[in-house]
Amino acid sequence: MGNKTKELLEISKKYEPSCLNWQAPVVWDHAKGAEIWDVDGKHYIDWTSGVLVANVGHAHPALAEALAKQANRLLNPFDFPTPERILLTKRLVELFPPHLDKAFFVTTGSEATDAAIRMAKRYSGKFEILSFWGGFHGRTYGPMSVAGSQKIKKGFGPTVPGTIFSPYPYCYRCPFGKTFPDCDMYCLKFLDKVIEVESTGDLGALIIEPYQGAAGFIFPPDGFLKRLENWAKERDLVFILDEVQSSYGRTGTMWAFEHENLKPNIVTLGKGIGSGVPIAAVVTESKIVNSLGTGEMSSTLGGNPLSCAGALAVLDIMEKEKLVERAKNLGGYLKERLVDLKKKYNFIGDVRGRGMVYGIEFVKDKDSKEPAPELTKEIVLKCVESGLMVGKVGLYGNVLRVAPPLVIEKELIDKSVEIFDSVLSKIKR
Repeated sequence: MGNKTKELLEISKKYEPSCLNWQAPVVWDHAKGAEIWDVDGKHYIDWTSGVLVANVGHAHPALAEALAKQANRLLNPFDFPTPERILLTKRLVELFPPHLDKAFFVTTGSEATDAAIRMAKRYSGKFEILSFWGGFHGRTYGPMSVAGSQKIKKGFGPTVPGTIFSPYPYCYRCPFGKTFPDCDMYCLKFLDKVIEVESTGDLGALIIEPYQGAAGFIFPPDGFLKRLENWAKERDLVFILDEVQSSYGRTGTMWAFEHENLKPNIVTLGKGIGSGVPIAAVVTESKIVNSLGTGEMSSTLGGNPLSCAGALAVLDIMEKEKLVERAKNLGGYLKERLVDLKKKYNFIGDVRGRGMVYGIEFVKDKDSKEPAPELTKEIVLKCVESGLMVGKVGLYGNVLRVAPPLVIEKELIDKSVEIFDSVLSKIKR
């Protein structure tokens, strides 16, 4: 740790709360593409994308130029539309299936979730919402209330009433002790029992992530989400798909719902939409948003012209540099390299993901599958010391996040995997 880093971390310790929970003692100074430099000049390859935000890479010159130009012209007229907001709305909606024809801008993913829940409750006229074990949808009160993890809610109760929880298909650790595909997605069949036991008969919506990020990059088996969508339609439920993390090319398609041709009623967006600029959105159907009266939904900084100019630049960059296609192709190559490491090390229990997002689950050994959170923490710190910026997540704190910016070059993928392999090879087991 360099002197400047030590100095700044001491200031942070004095004035910032410990609940911020930094992954490693590194103070970022600047970044470019998929590379980072700390305040002491040390270089890192980025496997975090700044928590899956910088899809078009850090400090992309076209994004920086668009922001600078807009900042010199207009920042935030709250009660009036701007060209940037109107043009972004049009362009965003045109990227979605025809039934999703309205977009509403907010500032964060949590705010988008909160708005989606409010829309669904108003439209359905019902207060119950189905969510899933391990789900994470934000830290404000509405989103926290539909979180499927105690550590997000502990000590903050009572939460907003009406949430019903059911297991997410975590096939590596099936809560029913079953094995896919022999189980025929038993977790879907279990939904009816959950509703029968827990609901008051006032279920109006469900919310789910295409893959669970905070829970450990848990991907459901192919076909699960489509069958869930059909289940929801049969019961006339509003289907909310939380794509705050999974959108903007991250999984190798622009929207994760494209993998199964889903037709959700509401989609929430965040993170990659601004690639570092604070903006999020709810994309939905006219019939749903029209259930709200004039002025019943607003956001002080949502859709401000600076953020909208940035979001427009992000779309330009993604199209020009073909980042969705790049994530699919180079992401497939990255997965091959990671799967090779799984075969090599007995403490890698699972590698899962698609496109440019993967979770590596560390265990004490492959047979027991016992989570190894302390080992994971050790690996994170040693990777960072070796110049590979990583972080850990997961219900047990034993999953390494692998989500580089979509602009990462093949050469950097190879170099980053080599660093990772070198760190793993020195682990004493």
